Amino acid sequence: MKLTTGTQAALLILAFAAAAPAQSGFGKLDPTPPSGVTVDQIVKRFGEREAEFRDARDNYTFRQSVKVDTIDDDTNKVDGEYQQITDITFTPEGKREEHVVFAPPNTLDQGPNGGIMMSPTDFDEIEHRLPFILTTDDLPKYTVTYVGRQKVDDLDTYVFDAGPSHIAKGQHYFQGRVWVDQRDLQIVLVNGTTVPQDTRAGHEDLQPPFTTYYEQIDGKYWFPTYTKAEGILHFKAQTGALSEDVHMRNIVKYTDYKQFRATSRIIYNGEDITNKKDPDATTPPPPRK
Repeated sequence: MKLTTGTQAALLILAFAAAAPAQSGFGKLDPTPPSGVTVDQIVKRFGEREAEFRDARDNYTFRQSVKVDTIDDDTNKVDGEYQQITDITFTPEGKREEHVVFAPPNTLDQGPNGGIMMSPTDFDEIEHRLPFILTTDDLPKYTVTYVGRQKVDDLDTYVFDAGPSHIAKGQHYFQGRVWVDQRDLQIVLVNGTTVPQDTRAGHEDLQPPFTTYYEQIDGKYWFPTYTKAEGILHFKAQTGALSEDVHMRNIVKYTDYKQFRATSRIIYNGEDITNKKDPDATTPPPPRK
């Protein structure tokens, strides 16, 4: 997010602790190591599956709903909003297209000091970091640390902390916690933030910490279905400017997944399951609101 204050430039800084998801449905964290498989094997496998499912998702149509709100903490009411609903579809020739089906007027820029605006980094985050992280190609850029095992609703998961091993100029990364289903070795929940945050005067830009939930689609693909991001943007006062804290709450939903074509092959336990449903697959309850 960027501040739009005209001549009243302010410094945007980030002060947050990446909020953990609601604890309802979360069991006790068990720090014991995995049995029958090494940590490195788990990381390698979920990186491979993330890459496979990222490619598979490119063959699905779906609806993406984005709502970005500023909240008045005195009244707990929305006082500015950006909203857009987009259908991701294909032409008969197979070309991927995006159709905006709902986009009311943007009121984020109507705050007392000029408000805020969506930045290119915000749109890039919605497109890339919120839905998928830590594919095989991404893993060399990260330090991934095993934390333990944890029950999440009906799922037995391995828990990892992840952050960039180095930061390349002009690049953004995920930093936070990742839950991996023990059976499918697929990411089913992430909680963290985008780093680095840009705090340069006149170029300030940040995104609040987020949690993304995944659900199983067609009995085999763990796709993102719901993201909630929330945090306080702190605008530091400079000469002639007013200090301001802006409470942001962002919701992104991915719904109505439908397979358009199948070009990816998913191999599980040596078997091609690309066109099969798993009758024993466990689908988690609907994401928290």
